[in-house]
Amino acid sequence: MRTRELGLPARMSRVAVVAPEPRLREALVALAETGAVELVNPLAPAQGEALEALSRLQRRASSGHVEPRLARGKAGLAELERRGAADLLAGEVELQRRAESAVRRRSFAAFVGWAPDTELAGLGARLSPVGAAVVELPTPPWSDPPTLLRPTRVARPFRPLVDTYGAARYADLDPTPFAAFSFVLMFGMMFGDVGHGLLLVLLGLLLRRAPARWARLRGLWPFAVAAGLAAALFGLLYGEAFGPSGLVPTLWLDPTDRPLTLLAAAGAVGIFLLANSYVIGIVNRWREAGPRPALLAPSGVAGLAVFLGGGIALAGAYLGLPALTAAGGVLAVVGVLLLAGGFFAEAGRGAAAVTGASIEVFDAVVRIGSNAVSFTRLAAFGLMHAALAAIVFSAAAALWGTPAGVAAAILVFVFGNAVAFALEALVAGVQALRLEYYELFSRIFAGEGHAFSPWSIPVVDWREEP
Repeated sequence: MRTRELGLPARMSRVAVVAPEPRLREALVALAETGAVELVNPLAPAQGEALEALSRLQRRASSGHVEPRLARGKAGLAELERRGAADLLAGEVELQRRAESAVRRRSFAAFVGWAPDTELAGLGARLSPVGAAVVELPTPPWSDPPTLLRPTRVARPFRPLVDTYGAARYADLDPTPFAAFSFVLMFGMMFGDVGHGLLLVLLGLLLRRAPARWARLRGLWPFAVAAGLAAALFGLLYGEAFGPSGLVPTLWLDPTDRPLTLLAAAGAVGIFLLANSYVIGIVNRWREAGPRPALLAPSGVAGLAVFLGGGIALAGAYLGLPALTAAGGVLAVVGVLLLAGGFFAEAGRGAAAVTGASIEVFDAVVRIGSNAVSFTRLAAFGLMHAALAAIVFSAAAALWGTPAGVAAAILVFVFGNAVAFALEALVAGVQALRLEYYELFSRIFAGEGHAFSPWSIPVVDWREEP
């Protein structure tokens, strides 16, 4: 990947796949096997002999949904039905639907679609043996190419953070690296404990080696490992290892002793993350529609000015620096005026338009403030985790003494930490996701694209019995 394309979705080309009619099936099988082209031709409804054979087979076997597969060579439908190859019949149904959607001219059939630039050479080489070809087409300015995110190897396991929120637009920067960093940072701050963090790392490594029945969850192991390491790091800062056990030194502060300092730190983290999300949002607005939305949108320069101006003014008031307060106030006012300019330009003329735009400006300013305040939950849940662990540790320590007390203390310590670990890991994960989606992604995204969805069906070798 070229350096200038780092952080961007894969570059897409609009293509036409052309095949001679007699070899259309072979070309479609090649397309399905490569899985490199998203076909945009409207799909024809399922019908024909393949569907009838599949329906008969499913009725006899009382089976439900079947994952389609394709036979590399042409297979007789009667033979497939006789062998009970429901998956291959389902593949033939899908292939027939694709074939019916082709645009036909004389003895040729064509499909229009999108393919990553990097796949074009290999796609052409794969199609040429069956007499087909891929041709690049001009891309109309109004077209909306599909988005294929290709984050770096380190950030790739965290791509579900973006996918579960929605598909990024083709013009947008890939937010996966920022999403990974911010999620891990916020989780660690709320779940700061060396013992619990290392336990989470261990669970992540075990999940990586989990049996096949856990295959759907296996891909989450990087989340657990990275979040556990972050929690262990914050545990060192807090002096927490299964609570205030004294197993590790306090490198920064005890959350239960200095909650206001922790609250200030949470605000600083929120300001840092929000400022970065604004910067990404400004770049995205510019790439999507030019300088005007980048300047006037709530997720553009206007919103960033209100956010930073308000923060600077509050800092100046807290520190007793009137000049700093005044500078922050001026910056915030400039941001509000830019927001107003954008909303009034979109609203048009008339009293109703002015009223609506004024409400939009007020709502945008309130949202900016409330989003910043939301990050105080990093301190609140970090304090709750420390307090809960301290209660468990204190209860176990109080029971320690007699042999019976030692047994009771061990039971309380193990059971209490298990409950605290499960409860707080769930809460910290949910809250980190909430801040990610509602506070950060709301500035990065200003609309949803559509994810690259190539036509892809597994292809298997098939030989009919003589």
